[in-house]
This record gives sequence, C-alpha cells and structure tokens, in this order.
Amino acid sequence: MSLNLEQYVSEFSAQNINGEHLLQLDGSKLKALGITSSQDRAIIKKKLKEMKASLEKARKAQEKMEKQREKLRKKEQEQLQRKSKKTDKCSSDATEGTNEQ
Repeated sequence: MSLNLEQYVSEFSAQNINGEHLLQLDGSKLKALGITSSQDRAIIKKKLKEMKASLEKARKAQEKMEKQREKLRKKEQEQLQRKSKKTDKCSSDATEGTNEQ
C-alpha cells in the first residue's frame, strides 16, 4: 500500500504472501501473482532489494554485537580465573608459612 499498489493486496492475501514469502519473490513469481505491469514489478523488486539490504545490514550488526559479547564474556572469565589463581597462590603461601613455623 505504501507503494501505491493497493490493487495487488487481495491477490497477495489470497496467496498467503507474508514477509518471508515476499522476500523470495522475483519478477516471474510476481508476474504469476498477476502483476502484469512491468513498471509495478520493477517498483516491487526495487523495494524488495532495499528490504533485503536492510535485513542483511541488521543481521551483520547483530552478529557483530554477539561477537563483542562473546569476547567480553571470555575476557571476564579469564580475569576471574587469574583472580582465582592469585587467591589460591596466596592461600597456599600462607599455609606454607604456617607449616614452617
């Protein structure tokens, strides 16, 4: 509707075209849906291309955030391990000092 192609809404609805299906449409599939105007198909294909690019950008941003979180988690885990080793060493040094006396 935002593309001023309301005349195709009923056919898309009748064919159960949802967002996932929509992104898989190409020129021949659009033609099969009854979009006979090459200009209308071009408008839809252009918008689909923009949507796919936007989704890909969002996916890459999500992956980047997940990698950053994983990196931070590993860093925190390494710091905890170092702290634990330091604490263990201090405890064993204190125990050895007590045993020597």
